[in-house]
Amino acid sequence: MKQDCPSSTAYGVAMARAAHQNLDHPKVFDDPMALRVIGAQGVAQVQSRRWLQSTRMARIFRAFIVARSQFVEDELALAIGRGVRQYVVLGAGLDTFAYRNLYAKDNLRVYEVDYPATQAWKRKQLEAAGIVAPESLHFCPVDFETQDLFEVLIAAGFKPDEPSLFSWLGVTMYLRLETIIGTLKNIAVSSPRGTAVVFDYVTPLSTVGLFRRILLRLMMARLAARGEPWLTFIETPALMAELKALGFTQVGDLGQEDLNARYFHNRADGLKVGRLGHLISAQV
Repeated sequence: MKQDCPSSTAYGVAMARAAHQNLDHPKVFDDPMALRVIGAQGVAQVQSRRWLQSTRMARIFRAFIVARSQFVEDELALAIGRGVRQYVVLGAGLDTFAYRNLYAKDNLRVYEVDYPATQAWKRKQLEAAGIVAPESLHFCPVDFETQDLFEVLIAAGFKPDEPSLFSWLGVTMYLRLETIIGTLKNIAVSSPRGTAVVFDYVTPLSTVGLFRRILLRLMMARLAARGEPWLTFIETPALMAELKALGFTQVGDLGQEDLNARYFHNRADGLKVGRLGHLISAQV
């Protein structure tokens, strides 16, 4: 990522969530703040580029974005039920949960962790939209490659002896494998029982057909040119084994069939996810 500007990927993800509110019915992920947070220029782009947002690749991308957003909030509901009161959003981008906190009455504390430039940009977006950060929200700027996650969290008031849910969406493909495993190990060894992490990852390009592989390589080239290259692709069996070795006792993986059955069953518009993206839920 470039040092002096926010993540273009974070903006693209926010645009996909906003487009979902306008283009897809019924909605998989209902986010009434998605359009507000992208600003007036973003809204204009969403409304004027419907044809581009309806291409096959755009629809597959958007489907995965909204499925993972809904999945992590489904997992948060379960975590609240077992007593979790800390929610850590790693690589938060323009995520809006903290500003529509469904569990404020349960005293849920939200920690948004992100690259400093992206977080500073988000705070400007929030200010421009008139969205006030609630007292339950704590901003935690961090560089995953060079800083210790828990040191940053504790400095912001995080309680390491209490169970938490960690959301880590849209990040792992931009990190080296050793950084991914190191972060997961840090969560596993530093957290009490009941803590869980939800994250996504991409499988090797060989898992998709030739035509889609070509399109993905073109997309990856554009990302790399913007300073955000995809660095890591992960085989599912190896990842499941690694998580269990790290100390996660309950591990579930959702791929294409699982996600489509759960969130896109019998849709008239044909919206669905593709093969490349997977979601993991792992509990200590």
